[in-house]
Amino acid sequence: MARKTVKPARTKAKKTPARPAKPIQLYYWPTPNGHKVSILLEELGLSYEMHPVNINKNEQFDPAFLRLSPNNRIPAILDPDGPGGRPISVFESGAILQYLGRKTGKLYPQETRARVAVDEWLMWQMGGLGPMTGQANHFVLYAPQDVPYGKTRYVEEVRRLLGVMDRRLAVKKYLAGSYSIADIACFSWVRSASRHVPLDAFPNLVAWVERVGKRPAVQRGMKLGAALRKP
Repeated sequence: MARKTVKPARTKAKKTPARPAKPIQLYYWPTPNGHKVSILLEELGLSYEMHPVNINKNEQFDPAFLRLSPNNRIPAILDPDGPGGRPISVFESGAILQYLGRKTGKLYPQETRARVAVDEWLMWQMGGLGPMTGQANHFVLYAPQDVPYGKTRYVEEVRRLLGVMDRRLAVKKYLAGSYSIADIACFSWVRSASRHVPLDAFPNLVAWVERVGKRPAVQRGMKLGAALRKP
């Protein structure tokens, strides 16, 4: 008799269910630098948990926070799903924006020329708009003595920087061409700068503020922790 070959029945491979993403831990206070990260997290749709770090009570000097942010400045993040599936902490708002952009591949282009344009305007904010506006805030709003020279120096530098943005936005809809982490980095600082320098003289900048400010994720990010800051 001929031997009959019986083929084993095929079984469907079971799909391993996707592991739910662990939320990013955001150490935060509602300041312009804090808003950069809250806005980007909202734009990217990433799951996150916010931990307030009350800078008015010097909580940024807590030893536990120091391990995340050696410079004792907010914001900082802890990503449980970092490179290789291992946790990673990131401090400095600009570095956090770059990290999240690389992690997701969104709002931070991979093509070299496009990324250089984003990095230029991100570094411009980190080295210019943010620090100069911060100094203007200090001398105008918080300095224990009236220092007219300090007020004039930093307010006028903020005015110059807003002019730089306005000229750029006369030829580009967004700072690096397309909406990116560079725009997110600058948005809350422009809002802060407007307390000292009226934006009316910068029509292209005003249009950009309106354009970016209409984004739902930007609105959610700006609102995060707003109740924490009492007048």
